[in-house]
Amino acid sequence: MRKHPPLAPPPAKILVIALRHLGDVLLITPLVRSLHEAYSQAQIDVLVFSNTAAILEGNPDINRIITTPLRPTRADYRHLVSQLFRRYNLAVITQTGDRPFIYGFLAAPERVAVVPKKDQKGAWKRHLVQYWTEFDDENTHTVLQLLKLADLVGAPRNYTLTPPQSPDNQSTSVLSMNSDYAVIHTYPMWHYKRWTINGWVETAQFLQNSGCKVVLSGGPAPEEIDYVNQIHRQLSPEVLNLAGKTSISQLADLIGKAKLYIGPDTGITHLAAATGVPVIALYGPTNPVKWAPWPINYNSDENPFRKLGDQRVNNVYLIQGIADCVPCHQEGCDRNRQSRSACLENITPEAIKKTILQILHQEQRQQQTTHAL
Repeated sequence: MRKHPPLAPPPAKILVIALRHLGDVLLITPLVRSLHEAYSQAQIDVLVFSNTAAILEGNPDINRIITTPLRPTRADYRHLVSQLFRRYNLAVITQTGDRPFIYGFLAAPERVAVVPKKDQKGAWKRHLVQYWTEFDDENTHTVLQLLKLADLVGAPRNYTLTPPQSPDNQSTSVLSMNSDYAVIHTYPMWHYKRWTINGWVETAQFLQNSGCKVVLSGGPAPEEIDYVNQIHRQLSPEVLNLAGKTSISQLADLIGKAKLYIGPDTGITHLAAATGVPVIALYGPTNPVKWAPWPINYNSDENPFRKLGDQRVNNVYLIQGIADCVPCHQEGCDRNRQSRSACLENITPEAIKKTILQILHQEQRQQQTTHAL
């Protein structure tokens, strides 16, 4: 793609629209950082759903986080429009849905967006913006897709994800644990991204036998707490269950201080990768080229991961389920979000254990080298 010169005059107020899930919103932070560095005097606001705003807490590149409910009422729409209408010089639309385009059109006279391909529904949306890039759902990682928007407005690319940051007065005793520990996040939003409960139990027991305290993380939803509790009941009392007990920023702090993190294809796994901790990510039907966790210190225009096979890039160890159809990039074997994925269920605890040992042994060697120096 041809990179454009900086906008002239530079925008004084920029709105970035990201009405997606938690992990998707985290993946816009390299774009936001790029905009902030290119237009340092600009006010940059971000519009997100109310239940994802926490992933941007403490982000130094953002002036204001504007939220809207997932299912707004008429009163919600009126309130949001009053906050947006012609308040900005530039709207950056990071997705192809209808609502983001309407909000962008209302918010600013100049707009840049990701648009559907010409042969897809919604291709007309490119006529509502001055600059656009076509959405690629298969061969371009989401971070790189979004950075194409930075190219269009003359902002040099910055590839760094920014995890949320908790104010000092919100720290807890849990976050200052001195023992070696590993964080396991077992619950993705959708069933088709789940591994097996038996697999999680065996993995947690192996970590304990390897000298790591085990911390189970999870969100506040009742079904998620119940799922984590099922696993916790099968483990020793020393395992710490924090499901529903931490904020997102506290969880980021906790994960960042761990020896390692293990999780499925979920927003918290993207968050873990952004902290720099060694991450073991379990992937099945999801295409790693598009949706693998973005590795720390990865600064390249090339996709970090291939479609097939177990892989490691920097701090991310991706373990992929085995099946002829992997990655199908579909919602499970029954093509719905609550179906199972046989490829994920085929991942053995032995594959996870092998990677755990690799990480622990590598850390031990690094410590020995440091002591020798």
